[in-house]
Amino acid sequence: MNRRELLGAGMVLVGTSALAQTTNRAVPEAPVAGTATTQVPPRPETGRDFNPVVTLNGWSLPWRMNGNVKEFHLVAEPVERELAEGTVARLWGYNGSSIGPTIEAVEGDRVRIFVTNRLPEHTTVHWHGQILPSGM
Repeated sequence: MNRRELLGAGMVLVGTSALAQTTNRAVPEAPVAGTATTQVPPRPETGRDFNPVVTLNGWSLPWRMNGNVKEFHLVAEPVERELAEGTVARLWGYNGSSIGPTIEAVEGDRVRIFVTNRLPEHTTVHWHGQILPSGM
């Protein structure tokens, strides 16, 4: 590499660095939320006393009592979600949502979860935070 090529490469480097600094000036700052838009759910009126879970950008799955067992119903199904304006993605989710609901139970609750598969393929559920018998 001769002196002229070295100086030329240096000028290209300085020019691209200056261009990169001015290019991002048009990008707006990300908005900062002053308060949370998710509200803490009310405490339960019946049953065991516990603090309800706040699921950001999500929701808790409704349940019913059948004797002394909490029953939930999950439906695995195709869903469509608009990720950005004009960009719709076809996803697989639960109960009409690609994130899926939170299943709330406290230690000592007996829980029964019905899972209906409406997907075009076989599926399984990974149960985060649950200790399950190996026969599941």
